[in-house]
Amino acid sequence: MATQRRYLTVTEFLTEYGIARSTWDDWRAKGRAPRCIKLPNGQLRIRRIDLERWEDTLEDAA
Repeated sequence: MATQRRYLTVTEFLTEYGIARSTWDDWRAKGRAPRCIKLPNGQLRIRRIDLERWEDTLEDAA
């Protein structure tokens, strides 16, 4: 059984969700992307827990 890593790179997120980088950049600019942490080298990482919380906000209440 494969274990999930605690963090995703932006590229891994884009691949997993089938999203273009331009869409990601737009979501980030509008505050709609999952919460990220910035590493000392400037790279972004997405915590799985933050990704799950973000997914919860997308649920259709209808």
